[in-house]
Amino acid sequence: MNGPPLDPDVADVAPNEPALTAYDEQHVVTYIRLLQAEGEGADWREVARVVLHVDPEREPDRARSAYQSHFARAKWVTEQGRLLRGTGSR
Repeated sequence: MNGPPLDPDVADVAPNEPALTAYDEQHVVTYIRLLQAEGEGADWREVARVVLHVDPEREPDRARSAYQSHFARAKWVTEQGRLLRGTGSR
């Protein structure tokens, strides 16, 4: 059984569709890591660097945008109750 990638590269902006996407399914681990980091009070810049692979010192606008959109999507996915239930788009 293949699961989602553990540390995938991310797009500059997360999806904003009203339904789960293939991108969401591939980035479940990314979303979990973002939510955990937020819960632990981690600095968004460190999270962008480690989890999203975007250097906030070299690309501050891209890093902030990627962090904000992926964090918002992580919250949306979990609020919809679909992140861990596996009821994604197949």
